[in-house]
Amino acid sequence: MEKPRTILVTGGAGFIGSHVARCLGEQGHTLILVDNLNDYYDPSLKKARLQTLLANTPHTFYHVDIADEPAMQKIFETHAIDQICHQAAQAGVRYAQQAPFVYGHSNLMGTLTILELARLFQVKGIVMASSSSVYGDAKQYPVKETDVADQPISLYAATKRATELLAYSYHHLYNLPITCLRYFTVYGPWGRPDMALFTFTKAALEGKPIAVYGHGQMARDFTYIDDIVNGIVRALEVNLPWAILNLGRGKAEPLMSMIESIEQTIGKTLEKKFVEMQPGDVQQTWADISQARAQLGWEPRVNLEEGIKKFVSWYKGYGGV
Repeated sequence: MEKPRTILVTGGAGFIGSHVARCLGEQGHTLILVDNLNDYYDPSLKKARLQTLLANTPHTFYHVDIADEPAMQKIFETHAIDQICHQAAQAGVRYAQQAPFVYGHSNLMGTLTILELARLFQVKGIVMASSSSVYGDAKQYPVKETDVADQPISLYAATKRATELLAYSYHHLYNLPITCLRYFTVYGPWGRPDMALFTFTKAALEGKPIAVYGHGQMARDFTYIDDIVNGIVRALEVNLPWAILNLGRGKAEPLMSMIESIEQTIGKTLEKKFVEMQPGDVQQTWADISQARAQLGWEPRVNLEEGIKKFVSWYKGYGGV
């Protein structure tokens, strides 16, 4: 096994961050977790991740906002951090229109704080979360990392693209190794309650109707959480000098296929209300993952049907259904 490292995981109580932390902990690394536990969704889920998902994972947790530079600097002064796994961000495409400054604060100032402290304390590498949303309404699919990503159709997407550009400047100026991972529709146990799979499963079990955006014509490259985690861990191990890589399953699945899988898994037919697409949403996402395969030796393994079964099983246990 490689030498254990001290790794700072921002967004450590979040969906992806908590899963990554558990995996890194199992590998024997020293974990420093930071999360502001904000109320974009029920903080009790975030606390439950820390108490359940990370119950057997030794870690030091800081309830800190990553944009709070003095508080973050104290963490860097206290711990000799080798690498940063930067997963903290204000998530959600639609909420950005209601709270633009929250996105500027968390995603832009937060990331800038992380980059500057990484420079000051000579961190050996950063792996940071980006998003498929940076591609906007792409002209062709599947999308490649070399495709133009300068016409974001949501404020959230604009902030994620901006963090990539900030990261590149720090790599260029200070030779800081950084890998930006563009995630495609991540789902799975302990996922965010505002995500479609969570809301649809909840509705199915409660016998309530669901709103299907885009009149059911949308498609998504659904990527299971364990596959995303494996990609992040590989990126930390490889520690490329600079890279932007897609992490998806490499397959665009119709939204209706996901709904049908939920219905089959639960054994109920959902009442559907077909509505218009929401501002900021894209018609489809579909990743070309050849670069992640080549540079990380990474391969997604969980198909949508299997992933939904795993999610529903978790949801029934977590929700006490």
